[in-house]
Formats: sequence, structure tokens, C-alpha cells
Amino acid sequence: MRIKTGLLLAAAVLLCFGCAGKRETERETAALADAGLEKNENLITVGVSQVGAESDWRNANTRSICSAFTPENGFDLIYEDAQQKQENQIKAVRNFILQEVDYIILSPIVETGWEAVLQEAKDAGIPVILVDRMAEVDEDLYTCWIGSDFEKEGQEAGRWLADDLESRGRKEEEIKIVTLQGTLGSSAQIGRTEGFASVMREHKNWTMLEMCEGDFTQAKGEEVMEGLLERHADIDVVICENDNMAFGAVDAIHAAGRTCGPDGDITILSFDAVQAAFDALLAGEINATFECNPLHGPRLREIIQTLADGKPVDKIQYMEETYFDTTMDLEEIRKTRVY
Repeated sequence: MRIKTGLLLAAAVLLCFGCAGKRETERETAALADAGLEKNENLITVGVSQVGAESDWRNANTRSICSAFTPENGFDLIYEDAQQKQENQIKAVRNFILQEVDYIILSPIVETGWEAVLQEAKDAGIPVILVDRMAEVDEDLYTCWIGSDFEKEGQEAGRWLADDLESRGRKEEEIKIVTLQGTLGSSAQIGRTEGFASVMREHKNWTMLEMCEGDFTQAKGEEVMEGLLERHADIDVVICENDNMAFGAVDAIHAAGRTCGPDGDITILSFDAVQAAFDALLAGEINATFECNPLHGPRLREIIQTLADGKPVDKIQYMEETYFDTTMDLEEIRKTRVY
């Protein structure tokens, strides 16, 4: 799916989710002429290759990026939805190179397999900015990366669980854990898995019964959780590597006649902290969610404007994040959140 921004912010956001097919320069120029406007050749052209729309977090991330790169802000956006297929992303990046965009923003589906196409972008003199997920390539093949410290998120979840178990007098008990992992090989999956594992090694009484890929989707999360409940009758904790998989896990747990959340027999920890996760916290369905800030748009715009001015930018840039649990004033917190 390829789009080029229209004249209004609303149109840009809608196009990011719904437009299909190619729109050639002549057609764009004609459309602008019909509106009594001329094409602005001074706009900075940015090509964006997004993972897809697999989760609430991803949709919020896309909206933030589309909102940042509008004609009003001085940009011409070309957006590609990869539909969670790496081959689509590689094709998109090559198309951006052929179109001679000024900058490429890439959120890699997985970390490996990017050397060739990123070398092509470098050879063409087009800076590549990685967003959310990392690529396992030489650092000189990309200008910078912006996103979350996924390993830190996993560690925070582990420490939260240790404190929670201690507060409930279960510090010394045998704790049986299962994990619903995100897309295997993605930065979020790798970081969150390794981060939690690093804390788990400090607790010899914690046992990881099984880890299964849930692909960051609610449907797959429910399916995987159903299987885990059939194979393990003694699950104490479910680690869900994003909120959507947690929602699926909750449905499976309820369908199996089990309970979860602060008053249930299964503790559920999740990641992302989207709006629906606050609903789940307030409903007592999950215990805590660890924030992964999707609002990359303003920071990306700032990075590209800095680069356009010929100034350097930091190679690694982390978003500010926290966590939320049922001990907090969630209704008040939610009032100020936009995702």
C-alpha cells in the first residue's frame, strides 16, 4: 500500500490506514490544480515503511508519524504498510530509493536480513532512521534509531513481579510462569524476553513452564493461551509481550473457567499501556502494563529537521516510559493520555 499525503492532516491519517494503489506525480499535480494549489517542490520527502496494523500500539504509532509529516509541517509523506511481511518492507525501501526520497523511516519487522537494502540506501545517499525495532547491521548503514529500551521494560516487569509476590507473602513459593512472546526475532520480543529472564535468574523458585509465539495479536494470544492452559494446570503468572495478546489471554482464561488479575489466581503482566489496557486494569483483568511509548512522530520530525539543517543527531534515542498497575489512580492518569 503506497500513499502520498494530501492537503489536510485528517486526510493523511486516513490514508495511512486505507489508501491502496499508486498515485503518479501527474495525477497529484492535477489534483492540486483542481484545488487551486500548486505542488510545493520545497517539501522534504519522507518514505515510511511500517510493520503493519497488528496491534493498538502499532495503530497509535502510525497515526503519530502520519500526523508529524504533513505538508503544513513542510513534508511530503510516502507511506507503505508491509502487512507484517519483511519482503514487502524490502520492496518498499527499494521503491523509496527509486523515487529519490530525502529520508527513509523504517520499522523493521525482524532484526536480520537488512544489510543489502540498507547498503543500497546508503549508496544512494539517503539517510535511514530506524524506529521502534532494530536492524542487525553495521551502524554506518543507518543514521539513528529511536524507540523503547525493551530489555529495560522486561526487567521492570520482573522486578514488579518480585515486589508483588513479596507483598502477598509468596516470595518463597514455587512460581510457575508462561510467556506469550511477540513476533520472534523482533526487537520488542528479544528485549522483553531477555530482560525478564535476567530478573528471573535471580529467583530460583521461579520456573518458566513454556514460551509460545503469539505474534503480537489478540487472536493468536487467545489461541496460544488456550493451549497453555490445556498443557499446564498450575500456571501462576502469564507474561504477555504486548497488550493485545494479554486481551486474548484473558478471554482464554475466562473460557477455561479460571480467574486472573489482582483478585484472580493468575497474574497477568503486559506491555505497551494502550487505552484498552487501562480498561483491563480497571476491570481487574490484568495486574500491570509496562509502557512502550508509540508517539514517535514529533521526535522523528525533529530528527529530520536537524539533519536537514546539517547538524548531527544522537545515534540511539530512547522514549520516556513508565508502568501502570491497579494501585494507581488510573482514571485520572488516563485523562491525559492520547493512546
